[in-house]
Amino acid sequence: MSAPLVEVEGLAVRFPVHSRGLFRRRVGQIHAVDGVDLRLERGETVGLVGESGSGKTTLGRAILRAVPVSEGRIRFHLEEGEVDVLALAGERLRRFRRHMQLVFQDPYASLDPRMTVRDIIAEPLEALGLAASRAEVDERVREIAQRCRINVEYLRRFPHAFSGGQRQRIGIARALVCNPEFLVLDEPVSALDVSIQADILNLLMDLQDSFGTTYLFITHDLAVVGQIARRVAVMYLGRIVELAPTEELFQRPLHPYTRALFSAIPSLEPGRSERLVLAGEVPDPAHPPSGCRFHTRCPFARPRCREEPPELRALAPDHLVACHFAEELAP
Repeated sequence: MSAPLVEVEGLAVRFPVHSRGLFRRRVGQIHAVDGVDLRLERGETVGLVGESGSGKTTLGRAILRAVPVSEGRIRFHLEEGEVDVLALAGERLRRFRRHMQLVFQDPYASLDPRMTVRDIIAEPLEALGLAASRAEVDERVREIAQRCRINVEYLRRFPHAFSGGQRQRIGIARALVCNPEFLVLDEPVSALDVSIQADILNLLMDLQDSFGTTYLFITHDLAVVGQIARRVAVMYLGRIVELAPTEELFQRPLHPYTRALFSAIPSLEPGRSERLVLAGEVPDPAHPPSGCRFHTRCPFARPRCREEPPELRALAPDHLVACHFAEELAP
């Protein structure tokens, strides 16, 4: 493997739960992310998939220090050296944000309706002091707008004048204007029509070829992640249960949860009869099950699954699975 850009070790995010009433007190905590290890190489796209509530968005924002981290390590390997992101605070953290940015899910809610497109895209440059003059800001804004296929004549307009796809391009331009090495894309096409989704995905891949940016692409849509990601991580209830190259994962998913996700996709393929249907609901993250967190819904669960948490281990080159019986159950 080439040198990584981002390394995450044992990352945990827990949100406190308080009682209601006049005298509020802490009564528990929600395990949104619990012991995640993840490595992202320079210039690659890692897809992050799972059901709603699995912790995908929280993990992405935790890496960006947008939510408090309870424990773990986040390291960036930049040209100037290794940076411990969790050790940064105040002005040092603010300045470091030029290296990592976020593209939001909803292009209608993520843009300030009172700002022009020019001011929206220029905001990171001005906030981080990355340009010496207004002329330099304008030049950089025009350059990134053209790269994101935004007509420079529209820079004086306001967001309400644009469609969803155009607004998402504005959001992408805002994220890339300070030339970050790492970009978290949080469901960036889920709010768009299918035809527009393809256009945005092609744009993201072209921009990655041009700038060499590393993407963490969060989505619930396996078809989308299959188009853009080199590797895919599958999350369930705050933990990664499978991580593999995209083609390998699509051809041979090994974890029962991953197999259930794939079997839920409608198919016109003749002769496809196997379908893995999950019973019950996703457990409460404030009271996660003991042992394997998936055992309450897994049709293959055994006593060991209820008692011992499985480790994320390699069953094939670059194919990691957190299941005690993955070899035995492999299709």
